Amino acid sequence: MVRYQAENGYAEGKMRLKIRLDFKGVSRPGRFFLGSKPTDKVAEEVREQQVALFRNVPIQGVTIEDIDLGGEIYTVYDDAERTEVAYAPVQLTVSVDSLEDIVRFIAREEFRRIEILEPDNIILSRFDTERFLFRMNEEFKRYRRHLEQIYSR
Repeated sequence: MVRYQAENGYAEGKMRLKIRLDFKGVSRPGRFFLGSKPTDKVAEEVREQQVALFRNVPIQGVTIEDIDLGGEIYTVYDDAERTEVAYAPVQLTVSVDSLEDIVRFIAREEFRRIEILEPDNIILSRFDTERFLFRMNEEFKRYRRHLEQIYSR
């Protein structure tokens, strides 16, 4: 539980947040005589797949309260890939047991923004800070291994 300062001292409880993730869609050339899908359709499909995972796969310490798909899909030019890339935003409202449970969301490539809804302030002990930093390190190691696998092919 997250420890925070309340009006009459200290209290413990869950932390509520809004997290925005933008899922990337890149159009790939079609095979044989079939045409390729537009980038916005690819982004929308990726978003739907990820939202289905959020809805159906439980995450320990995390309760997903709301999933907002209301954001418009937008397209930008990617200089690195020299092509148009579409992004499909999702806004998740979640409650978490501890600060370290947020790491799996903010270490994602799709992470764009976070807003803490509750509590207004948080008190971290030395132990809580150490656990949070350790979890961040573990997540970055996992992400680095993932990137190495992708680029070593």
